[in-house]
Amino acid sequence: MLDPLPIPTTGGPIVGAIRPPGSKSITNRALVCAALARGSSRLTGVLDSQDTRVMAEALRRLGWDVDVDWSAGTARVAGSSGVVPASEATIDCAASGTTMRFVAAVCGLGHGTFRLDGTDRMRQRPIGDLLAALRDLGVDAVAESPGECPPVTIRSHGIEGGHAAVRGSTSSQFASGLAMAAACSRAGLRLEFAGRLVSLPYLEMTRRVMAGFGGRCDVVDERTWWIPPLGYDGTDYAIEPDASAASYFFAASAITGGAATIHGLSRRSMQGDVAFCDALERMGCTVAWHEAAGSAEGDSVTVTGRAAAGIDIDMNAISDTVPTLAAVALFADSPTTIRNVAHIRDKETDRIGDLVRELRRLGGDVTEQPDGLTIVPRPLTGDVVRTYDDHRMAMSLALVGLRLPGVAIDDPGCVGKTFPDYWTRLGEFAGFPPGWHAAD
Repeated sequence: MLDPLPIPTTGGPIVGAIRPPGSKSITNRALVCAALARGSSRLTGVLDSQDTRVMAEALRRLGWDVDVDWSAGTARVAGSSGVVPASEATIDCAASGTTMRFVAAVCGLGHGTFRLDGTDRMRQRPIGDLLAALRDLGVDAVAESPGECPPVTIRSHGIEGGHAAVRGSTSSQFASGLAMAAACSRAGLRLEFAGRLVSLPYLEMTRRVMAGFGGRCDVVDERTWWIPPLGYDGTDYAIEPDASAASYFFAASAITGGAATIHGLSRRSMQGDVAFCDALERMGCTVAWHEAAGSAEGDSVTVTGRAAAGIDIDMNAISDTVPTLAAVALFADSPTTIRNVAHIRDKETDRIGDLVRELRRLGGDVTEQPDGLTIVPRPLTGDVVRTYDDHRMAMSLALVGLRLPGVAIDDPGCVGKTFPDYWTRLGEFAGFPPGWHAAD
């Protein structure tokens, strides 16, 4: 583990432009669809991160030919026409929730026995709702840890299809995994959602990635999807820059009163986290969107000015950016309340309770609620911030140090989960001296 990383203060507004790395969420969905497709696919814009490497290796363990040039951001995947090549496999999902949930569903298509495990924290993240849906579809799916948490054993003879229900209040990844697998079932799937749905933009992202590979996921009504058994076709597929990663650079400018331009993103992005810009606009920033004619490659969005006004906001749809907005809210002129994100307690760490603890460590006046938190601005004090092996805690709370002297990030290497060169890119964006950090 690396020593705590001190964050330099900037002393003024940060003005910069950046194209973030490819989206983790889209990369892992595209890898799954490409593996299940008829024929080969070429992916571009592939993110090099722990989560995406774990997904690629999981697919290899299941017998797929996945050839990734991580430095170039490209991948070639030889599809198997909806068949899982291996009849048995043991898969280390590490800390990757998308890998655990998506691959568990994909294993339901297989004919054999498959075991999925991960980190100690992964063994605390419930997966019972997904396994219950798989059992409804005839798959023997069992979780071994208390609370129906991994390790998971899947014994399957394929998925006929039919009908399944999944609770929508825990993780949208359960429904996404089922939907992607269901396109290769024998009869298709009518998928119903029970309870309140969380992270709706990620469900829409799944539908759009499936469509990019020739699959289909029809919205029957707000509680029902129909996934016909069309399978997927191999294709060339371009992956957008990561909107969640972009949020850190938007926030850097909003905290310091500068300007951040992110290339490759616009309103037409399939990633819901572009709506983080709307939250900053409510806080007083100016947001300018640019959509290039014909191709998204020329798209961009610029956020200008300081986020001075506190807001009351439902962040259910953009919950990955809760820690980022919390960092911004520390420097507003009035309180901010974040609501309807109870499900983020089951992320890489408890992103409500642990976030509140670290904001208080910095002197913040923060009140914890069951489904969110309230931040009342007041003078802060620098300290070493714990990250709980959570990449988003590290990347978000580092931004506090741009204005507050004395902030250091414990275990800075945890950003490798989704953004391995974050510290380099942040330093370039903020104008830090070369070599300001020891290593990514």
